[in-house]
Amino acid sequence: MPSVTRNIGLSLGADICWPLAFEGILGAAKLQVKSGGDSISFQVERMQLEPFSLQAPCKYDLVVDRLTHWFPLRREWIKKSILMDGLYVYNNPWSVQSCEKHTTYSAMMALGMPIPPTLMAPQKHYESKADLDFTLQSYARLFDLRQIGKDLGYPMFMKPFDGGGWQGVSQIKNEQELIEAYDKSDKHLMHLQRSVAGYDLFVRAVGIGPQVRLMKYDPDQPLHGRYLATRDFCSKEDAKVMADTCLLINAFFGWDFNSCEALRKDGTFHPIDFANPCPDSQVNSIHCHWPWYVVANLRWALFVAATKRPMRQNLDFAPFQEIGRQAVPYSKKLEQYGKLARQRFDADRFAEFCAKNLKSLVASAQEWFGSEACRSAVRKKVAHIYPAHEVDEFSERFYQAVQVGSAQLNEDFA
Repeated sequence: MPSVTRNIGLSLGADICWPLAFEGILGAAKLQVKSGGDSISFQVERMQLEPFSLQAPCKYDLVVDRLTHWFPLRREWIKKSILMDGLYVYNNPWSVQSCEKHTTYSAMMALGMPIPPTLMAPQKHYESKADLDFTLQSYARLFDLRQIGKDLGYPMFMKPFDGGGWQGVSQIKNEQELIEAYDKSDKHLMHLQRSVAGYDLFVRAVGIGPQVRLMKYDPDQPLHGRYLATRDFCSKEDAKVMADTCLLINAFFGWDFNSCEALRKDGTFHPIDFANPCPDSQVNSIHCHWPWYVVANLRWALFVAATKRPMRQNLDFAPFQEIGRQAVPYSKKLEQYGKLARQRFDADRFAEFCAKNLKSLVASAQEWFGSEACRSAVRKKVAHIYPAHEVDEFSERFYQAVQVGSAQLNEDFA
């Protein structure tokens, strides 16, 4: 049986803790995987930013990308490598570049997803450019912001149509707050979205390949307290709805790694934010959930690299839209969407691969999470963002939370 090496590249920005875990666990596991008649080992490397020739070959089989969404040099290298070298990347870079929150709202509304009523408002101010004045004078119509507020209903949120990380988001409770928020929006193009007032559960679902993690979320807490440690907080039926919702979005837009936030009211989950194809992966915010993130990321990366999973370069909306046109309740459509999404992520083949080749990965991960190397990784992240007098306290707090999550990995990946 030929021995081959699969190369995994990490495309990183301000990522500190999870790459150390990814590298440390993979190195300790010393995996030798059998696939396609080969005996496969793995190497992982942090990618550097440098000039590149379009004719230069790509040495990676897979890139775990955390930079493309905002760094053009890496984005263009990735697009070139997909087209010319057959590289697999999370996530589809053309989709990340073009499918902002506005597009994702529109696409999922068309499939029947119960997204709260949403309106796009014209910009308050514009960048000066040729023909702008003529265009606005000829075609822009005055509108009544107060009437828009009455029609949409309070409370509501104003948020950038392409934003992320809660940046530029305003909660609006009345007409005066709407006027003030719009005045402050300046040149940003904004959505107005009715609040899901009276919701009883806020869930954040993260998908990595066909794997989904549900986390109870409290946006009113400071960042380190928003992802609650609570487990089994919703029924199996609700968990299936959220998993299908997350996988539908990810498969539709070609995103291997993305998150979906939804609010439950009167038994219905209303997704409010789900164009996040670079979700928070840092121990200082997800703490007890961090071990799952790292191991799920490793499992999907190893499967993709070992099996030479082909990159879907083009998005194919039609099969989902065909389901969406059926005259059946949305719940029935969602079941079909979830099934189709799992097919696109090779869920059955992935499960078989993990059962056959990655049985020892959790044990290696648990050993690493309990090590001084993990404690050091946590501290490095904390020291990067916390004031010096809080580093000791929060480093220990997050390290202990990681131990809780690590102890649950056998259950998570049973």
